[in-house]
Amino acid sequence: MAFIFGEWKEAAAIAAVLAVNAAIGFTTELRAVRSMEALRTLATIATRVRRDGRLTELPAEQLVPGDIVVLEGGDVVTADLRLVEASNMAADESTLTGESLAVAKNVRPVAAGEPLAERTPMAFKGTSITRGSGLGVVVATGMQSELGRISRLVEEARPEHSPLERQLERLSGHLIIFTVVIVAIIGALGIASGKDVFLMVEAAIALAVAAIPEGLPIVATMALARGMWRMARHNALIERLAAVETLGATTVIFTDKTGTLTENRMVLSELWLTQARVHVRTKPPGFLAGNKRVTAGEVAQLDEALSALVLCNNAELADRGKTGTGDPLEVALLQAGRIAGKEKKALLRRFPKLREVAFDSESKMMATVHRAKGGFTIYVKGAPEAVLEHATHFAGPDGVRKLGRRQAATWLKRTDMLAEQGMRILAVAMKKTADADEPAYSGLTFLGLLGLHDPPRSDVSEAIRNCRDAGIRVIMITGDHAVTARNIAAAVCLSGPDARVIEGRQLKAPGEMSKRDLRNVLSADVFARVSPGQKLDLVSIYQDNGEIVAMTGDG
Repeated sequence: MAFIFGEWKEAAAIAAVLAVNAAIGFTTELRAVRSMEALRTLATIATRVRRDGRLTELPAEQLVPGDIVVLEGGDVVTADLRLVEASNMAADESTLTGESLAVAKNVRPVAAGEPLAERTPMAFKGTSITRGSGLGVVVATGMQSELGRISRLVEEARPEHSPLERQLERLSGHLIIFTVVIVAIIGALGIASGKDVFLMVEAAIALAVAAIPEGLPIVATMALARGMWRMARHNALIERLAAVETLGATTVIFTDKTGTLTENRMVLSELWLTQARVHVRTKPPGFLAGNKRVTAGEVAQLDEALSALVLCNNAELADRGKTGTGDPLEVALLQAGRIAGKEKKALLRRFPKLREVAFDSESKMMATVHRAKGGFTIYVKGAPEAVLEHATHFAGPDGVRKLGRRQAATWLKRTDMLAEQGMRILAVAMKKTADADEPAYSGLTFLGLLGLHDPPRSDVSEAIRNCRDAGIRVIMITGDHAVTARNIAAAVCLSGPDARVIEGRQLKAPGEMSKRDLRNVLSADVFARVSPGQKLDLVSIYQDNGEIVAMTGDG
């Protein structure tokens, strides 16, 4: 309008403001998009495929349904696969299901409609193979995979305006109404008093332009851009400018568990032996029996149990640091052995490994046979119920004693006690023999139980307290088991030890919820065993009840 009436200065000023506003928004968001694209480029993965009877390596995007994919430990799965062969195979599915432990895989079919975490004959896109090997037939790629369906759910979620956008929209609406009314009144009064019609129209338009705050968009954009840049300096990458203000107005944070509240790595927390419960500490490294610091030689069976968990192990630990290769659970056992000064390479020089009985899902155990002074030693680790079933003796404080039904029942009860704390439980056993070819699982001497867990991050409790001080409520939403979720929530001070946990199977669709169901959902602090679709439903439920929701984590 300014151009039409020849107001070149005003027109140029308005055009400059709009151009600067658009340039700032475009430049800032372009940087974020370029960063996102660079991250996606890093994710390009090659896959080994059998085609036409030959083994070839292809980019993941060239996979098609029906391809036969070869999998080995350390591989990242690049499509949804139905396994046709699986040898001692396990996969880390934490990014998809929230399950912090590797899931054993097999080829046995499961019922239709089973949760993702229970589909053991499937390997899913985006997960990684932690041990073993296998073959799988591609059944879904890209957006048809389970990971793709999650992406589609996010894309199809209804767009939400930020609080600032809604406030600016309301302000603009009020200003337009107010300006139109005032301009109409002034124009009408001027014309009624005999003023020139063209002059009054021009004055009314000038008044309308003056009443509209052209600088408001550029001020808002610059403020948001500054916030975006400041957060980038703290390694927080924001793709949309409006998200900066939304973060500041957040009232509820949904947080994943694995890798967000926890470190996403297994740690040996406890060894329960006949003589004592020994707790493993990493800072400072050492062992505690009761409140007393002890060494491996001061507690009966501790030295032997540590040797067993280091030698009956297929993982490898770096010479320095905490990193290792292999099953995360076995890496954790090697790290515990290192605290006691038991290095795998040194132990193997003293007790050379002769053979191994690999872990399988039927026996739920593995064994290694070692040459020892005066004969051979067989070390075994596996599920407590399986090890106890094959044990005939146990190592007591006064020597080896016969293992009866009552003692076995006591150890199973202790297993349940550790499981209630959200731990992954293993048992270790051994036997000495003069024949290296003797059946590995007969006549075992039970040594004790091992309790492992994914430890909470050290800074999480303080972060949750800071959120509460800022008036933000933190809620855990995970695909992991309810017991594990409850214990982690208590450990990070997100909720009390008796917090009510709602599992995914208890959640109804938003349209089917009664008022009581809705109250229960809105009052819960922990949601466990939930699917990605249910996570989006929970976000929508809280938003519909006036909350501004943020979601953090990779689950």
